[in-house]
Amino acid sequence: MASGSESPRRRRHVALILLAIGLALPGYAVLVDEPFLVTLATRIVVLAVAAVSLDLILGYGGLVSFGHAAFVGIGAYAVGTGFFLDFNNDTLLGWDGSVDVLLIWPLGVLVAALVALAIGAISLRTRGIGFIMITLAFAQMLFFLVQSLRWQGDDSLALWGRSELPDVTGLDLNDTTTFYYVALACLVGFTWLCSRLVDAPFGRILQAGRQNEKRMRALGVAVDRHRLAAFVIAGAGGGLSGVLLANAAEFVGPAYLAWNRSGELIVMVVLGGMGTLVGPIIGAGALVMLEEYLAQVTEHWQIVLGPVLLLAVLFARRGILGLIEALPGDWMGRLRRWRARRSGDV
Repeated sequence: MASGSESPRRRRHVALILLAIGLALPGYAVLVDEPFLVTLATRIVVLAVAAVSLDLILGYGGLVSFGHAAFVGIGAYAVGTGFFLDFNNDTLLGWDGSVDVLLIWPLGVLVAALVALAIGAISLRTRGIGFIMITLAFAQMLFFLVQSLRWQGDDSLALWGRSELPDVTGLDLNDTTTFYYVALACLVGFTWLCSRLVDAPFGRILQAGRQNEKRMRALGVAVDRHRLAAFVIAGAGGGLSGVLLANAAEFVGPAYLAWNRSGELIVMVVLGGMGTLVGPIIGAGALVMLEEYLAQVTEHWQIVLGPVLLLAVLFARRGILGLIEALPGDWMGRLRRWRARRSGDV
């Protein structure tokens, strides 16, 4: 088992390996003539952004939110609304709509953060089951709200393409590979931001508040203020995931805000490893690939998925990343030596 001081180092190694795989995947997809791999990887990356944002409050703050999908949906609907208004030459509160990345993406993140601020200010007055139920209640309110909306006679909205980057960039997000790399950059950037936060005094206060809230309050630490800030940042991360999800699927619907989507995000965090930031990325990949594989094996794949996830949680309580960190010896050194031998350098 890895020592406490060795775990962060191994975690960084795992993160670098994941980044290398992410960068190389489109090239591999071309090599094996499987373009679907890029689409699958894009879905993993998009959901990983939401999972990492949830880990900030769940893994570090100890806050179990069953309404995190609401922020994903808000980001997605911001994109959908921009497309709808732009296409129909309509306005909303004086806004003409837009498909511009530099406008609509930050707007989606900002709206999600503001909604998170409002929800967090109320829900953080409670603890435990009360917090879970209030976040779920707010999420369901938003779910039924968007379900009542009608976009050309339907409660869903199909986009005619993806958001547009400025011409000066020379990038077209309608290209699958280009969009994948943009989504990957968003994941890397957001994960890096969260890692800086959790390694700072802000993150240590979050964790200390989770472990012994009464002691932190006795010391005069504003635990609730830090939790609210984390909740808002997590909401913004969920909004970013929603912005990417709407563009990846070229579709927006109420299902993005459903409570079971929040449950899936929690599973990703727990499956990969809570309180690690890297673990939720692994969990997102594992869950999406498991769903994809089981769906090809049986039409009743959801019945099989439940017991598999249950066994994973029971026998890997620190998640998949915990199993990797528990590998004996210098496994990274062995991997490097094995690669060197394969390339003929040793």
